[in-house]
Parts: sequence; structure tokens; C-alpha cells
Amino acid sequence: MNQRKGSEFAGLAVAIITPFRDGTLDVARLREQIEFQIDAGTNCIVPAGTTGESPTLSHDEHERVIAETIACVAGRVKVMAGTGSNSTAEALRLTRRAAAEGADATLQVAPYYNKPTQEGMYRHFKAIAEDVDIPVCVYNIPGRTGKNIEVETIQRLAELPGITMVKEATGSLDQCSAILGTTDLTVLSGDDSLTLPMMSVGAEGVISVAGNVVPNVMLELVRAAASGDYTTAAEVHHRLYSFCSIMLGLSTNPIPVKAAMEMLGRDTGELRLPMVALDDAERAILQESLQKFGIESAVS
Repeated sequence: MNQRKGSEFAGLAVAIITPFRDGTLDVARLREQIEFQIDAGTNCIVPAGTTGESPTLSHDEHERVIAETIACVAGRVKVMAGTGSNSTAEALRLTRRAAAEGADATLQVAPYYNKPTQEGMYRHFKAIAEDVDIPVCVYNIPGRTGKNIEVETIQRLAELPGITMVKEATGSLDQCSAILGTTDLTVLSGDDSLTLPMMSVGAEGVISVAGNVVPNVMLELVRAAASGDYTTAAEVHHRLYSFCSIMLGLSTNPIPVKAAMEMLGRDTGELRLPMVALDDAERAILQESLQKFGIESAVS
């Protein structure tokens, strides 16, 4: 099979959390998170995505998170900056700034809330892809945005040189298969629990939430699947599936992930409204899940 556009981003990308302390960005902790990911072998850091609470960041904070990430990474791994918006003009502004800072690619979520037509979706992504010279990863997550980017629209977008990847978070293996079978785009799973099934039909990795906590295990899964060792990959998948279904099922992302990192001493766990912390019963479930997974340093 010919190499796909965007294949240089294959592997494990982690949608990192945005650390807060006393209501402001905790830049020192952000750098710690980045170093943790690089040491683990993560291929790409994705700042200012949904997991990074991008809807609650001010414009200045959004740009600073991306700039600090690029500066800290310093070319050691790739950076795919979350610069999407429901406003094409705002997405263009954020993406231009990230490109100027040195981002390797941009993650562009489907315009949310205003629910554009498929033609509107196409023109939105086309405007961005033709404006900047960094690769565009189209992020399709209808559960968050309220509207699916249909396969036919993605097929049209695939004809544009700047569109090279899709973060596929529809939960539909049919849609994933259709994209892979009819385009030359690299597909990255947008759901940790679907990484192996999607890689079995041709996806090349994942943009992971759980990777904030267990990047080494996510890497084991991705590398096994990429090498064709589906026996090992399946074993890791089932282990991860139980862990992810509990952790990510407790509450809206990134609430449980930030709580887990707090328990592990790697974050304050601080969230911004309208996100609120887990209650005591949910925290007990999460702590038990971490311990069962083998993360013995989890604390109350």
C-alpha cells in the first residue's frame, strides 16, 4: 500500500491537559507534562485540544499554551496544535499564530454549535488548508460538535494537499473504513478504546486521552498493532479497555483524567467552570481503577 499523507504523525499523540493553579496557567507543570511524554516515547504532543480545556482558555492563554509547548518540545517530537473554532476567521487566526510559532500541524475540530452544512464544513477546512503551510488534521467528533463530517465531505477534503489526516472520533468503524478505503489520508483514532479495532483496518495510531496517565501502555498497544503483533495488541487492548471505560466513563473528559493525575501527584486536578470535580464516590472508583491497573502510587 502506498504511503498515506500525514503518515509522519503515525503512532501515539497525546492530547495533553492544561494545568491550572489558583485559576491561572501553571506553565512549570505544563513543561513537566511535556517532558514526561517525551521521556515515555510519545511521538506527538497535542496542546489546547478538548482535553486541554480549550473552550475555557482565553485567546491569550490558548496561544500561550501552544507557544510554551512548542518552545519546550524544541523539535524533539512533533506538535499538533489545537487551533479549531466554530468561527472560520478565529480558526484562521489561531492557526496562523501556531504556524508562525513553529507547530508541525494543526488539529481542526469541526465547527461546533452552529452546525454548518456539509458544504460549509468543506469551505471551512478548505479555507484553513489553503491559508497555512502546515498539515491539517480534521477532527470529527459529532458527540461534541453536534454534526458529523460525512465521508463524502472528507473525500472532497482529501483532494486538498494541505488536508493530510483525520482524527476519527465518530465511534463508527464503518466511517473509519470508508475513509481509509477511499482516500489517502492518515486516520488517527480519537477514542482510546477503539485504537486497536481502527488500526486493524488501517488507522495508524491514536490521539490519546489515557496517554496522559499511561503513555507507556498506549505505546505498547500502538507499536504491537503497527508491527502486526495482534496477539500482544489484543492483550493490551483488553487491559486498557477496562481501565479506560471506567476512568473515561466516570464523567466528561478531562475531569477524570485530571483527577487521576492529581492522585498520581502529577497535577493539581484544578478545573475551570463549567467543569467540576468528581465527587467522593467517583474518586473512590477512580482510585480503585488506578490501583487495579497496577498504578500503585495512586493516593487519595
